[in-house]
Amino acid sequence: MPRRGEVWWVQLDPTKGSEIAKTRPCLILSTNIVNERRRTVVVIPLSSSPQASPPLLIPVSCGGRKAVAVVDQIRAVAKERLGSRIGELTSEHLDAVEQGLRAILELE
Repeated sequence: MPRRGEVWWVQLDPTKGSEIAKTRPCLILSTNIVNERRRTVVVIPLSSSPQASPPLLIPVSCGGRKAVAVVDQIRAVAKERLGSRIGELTSEHLDAVEQGLRAILELE
């Protein structure tokens, strides 16, 4: 069962337009109770390509590798899209992603 703050391989294809594509690491953002009871989870894709640029691209590290959380690409995915668990973000990195999400959605 995926848990909030974990990073999993997720099959994001098929996509349309400018949606982030391919199988890539994604941060599980939905709460554990939602993850247990729903057939979907809310994820934020991670990328190793671009430079950090908060609030859209938040620097994180998982499994010893540096990446950025692409906050504006948040989406719900079916659990069938989940592959294997990679690791977990630190509480500091998860807080930074949450802050970026609040900023782009104007929740602050």
